[in-house]
Amino acid sequence: METPFSQLFRFAYFPKYEEAIKHLAETLSDSEPWDYSDSQTQTFAILKNYLEYYFRRLKEEGKVSYFNSNKLVVFNTGLVTSNQEDIYAFFEAYSGTKKDAAPFFFKAFLKESDPRILTTCGDDLPHPANFFEKPELLLLNPKYRITPDIDHIINDNKERFPNHLKNSDPAELRRQLHGAIEDVTKKVRTNYKIAIPQYFAGKVQLLLPLCLTAGSPNPDLALVINKIQGQEVYSAMTCLTLKMAYGNARLIVKPQSDWLKP
Repeated sequence: METPFSQLFRFAYFPKYEEAIKHLAETLSDSEPWDYSDSQTQTFAILKNYLEYYFRRLKEEGKVSYFNSNKLVVFNTGLVTSNQEDIYAFFEAYSGTKKDAAPFFFKAFLKESDPRILTTCGDDLPHPANFFEKPELLLLNPKYRITPDIDHIINDNKERFPNHLKNSDPAELRRQLHGAIEDVTKKVRTNYKIAIPQYFAGKVQLLLPLCLTAGSPNPDLALVINKIQGQEVYSAMTCLTLKMAYGNARLIVKPQSDWLKP
């Protein structure tokens, strides 16, 4: 469950983590897919990844709220109920004697109308994370050029390619990538909604579908493009698996896309 890189688990102890996640996914929050389509078991992997990185963003923005002389902590999860009530994570200060214990103890995920939230927060409800400091980055400008570094994409991301392409001749793979990028560049100029925003490493980027398998209408990878400041150009130096892309995109908003699905 816990990983050495988890800021959420270093912040708080979750006594019944799996049970709490299941309740959040199936009972409390508005319905959406929280597992990947190829998952053999229900683990809510997308939701767990979302909470970890959403919490990191809240910490960056100073939006983890402390109450009652720091004995209670609340943060906005960015999720809502089916009736559009905000959902919060509620914690108490750890009062045990265990050495190296996390400073807080998870109590529950609670909707805004829960008496514990109203009593604790009053009119000072914690705000959701903000990923939109520059809203113009969320939409692709079709007038801008997309310039890919094909060699870098292949050399640094070969393990992300579909199995049937990993051992392809490098020259042939470059030709396929050039063709796929040229094709999606033409499509996105007439339908800017193809480009989906994602949040990664502190910045907003855009994702484009790359179809590399002949005869398949489904993308194999997501091309990551970055706006070059002060220039009318996007740089493309990496690609992601669709799972990676969905996780990054879900951090901002639930993707409403024909091509990027869990």
